Amino acid sequence: MHSESIRYIGVNDHEIDLFEGQYPVPLGMSYNAWVILDEKVCVLDTVDRSCAADYLKNLAAALDGRQPDYLVVSHVEPDHASSLQLFVDAYPQVTLVGNAKTFQMLDNYFQLGPVAKQMVKEGETLSLGAHTLRFITAPMVHWPEVMFSYEESEQVLFSADAFGKFGALDMEDDWDDEARRYYLNIVGKYGPQVQAVLKKAAGLSIRTICPLHGPTLDETIPHVLEKYQLWSTYTPEAEGVLIAYASLHGNTAAVAEKLADTLDKKGCPEVMLCDLARNDFSEALAQAFRFGKVVLAASTYNAGTMPFMEDFINHLRAKNWQKRTVGLVENGSWAPMAAKNMKAQLEGLKELTFLEPVVTIKGAPKTSDLPAIEALADALMA
Repeated sequence: MHSESIRYIGVNDHEIDLFEGQYPVPLGMSYNAWVILDEKVCVLDTVDRSCAADYLKNLAAALDGRQPDYLVVSHVEPDHASSLQLFVDAYPQVTLVGNAKTFQMLDNYFQLGPVAKQMVKEGETLSLGAHTLRFITAPMVHWPEVMFSYEESEQVLFSADAFGKFGALDMEDDWDDEARRYYLNIVGKYGPQVQAVLKKAAGLSIRTICPLHGPTLDETIPHVLEKYQLWSTYTPEAEGVLIAYASLHGNTAAVAEKLADTLDKKGCPEVMLCDLARNDFSEALAQAFRFGKVVLAASTYNAGTMPFMEDFINHLRAKNWQKRTVGLVENGSWAPMAAKNMKAQLEGLKELTFLEPVVTIKGAPKTSDLPAIEALADALMA
């Protein structure tokens, strides 16, 4: 934020290896928080407890001897709220601001004692002097208590986990890639709820978006909103094909590579290969949402499917994957079963179109398998 009144007091975390215990974050994470200095002083959010010391130091420097009147709790998840007890201990006169679900959920984590609480509802405001916060509920984006705060005078939207991304603020990376991986893995299941929040945001004049992770957004807001519109409606971003494979002895991988080469020669705009045994699942899932066409290629294993593929499809199911065209490749030395099992695992997902032919390999790929690979490539290019 470039404002005399709204100061950034967040921190970067370069010690974390897995966000939410599962998503690799080689570029670290940022935990963002702000303070508004007006007739009343309002702090928006705390940070993960592992970074509390730096956060409290940043806060004290911004306050310059003043005391906070309010602490807005946008989201109770521990990466944002686990320092709350330390905050209250340091500033016991503060009034916590949240909605009904906020205070219900805080009781799951803390015994805060007699701290003052102010409960707010959708559309209610909090006057700080020249600045006024208007509260916007955002349930299931991605927890039920999530709440945005819109500062009316400077037209700043404090957007909780929405519009965030992986990566510390002092690292260079592409916003789209890490924001996509962040959104689709963490919020992806809740497209309709995100659509509801986007409709609320469309009624606001927004100069700046301040998410709880990632950079402050200003000039790029139209681009960011466009991406969220695509992601939350499960609309493919890219023409081309993702080939995700789980190979037992390298033969299924060879078929995947041959299919990729065939597609490339046919002029496919983009072909991406993903080895599910070695590549990051969160990145594979993000790419499965980015492309409109996906090939799942797997070896049969114990009359089922290679476990890496089973796990990957479980991830797709959990994130409400839909509106895609799917090709299937299976391998099995004596009883190929992977395609049948993969299709059964995908049952119930919305608007999936399965291509023919299903490519069935028995052991190592042979010259006689090439026509089926060619036919699947043609179907993917149609």
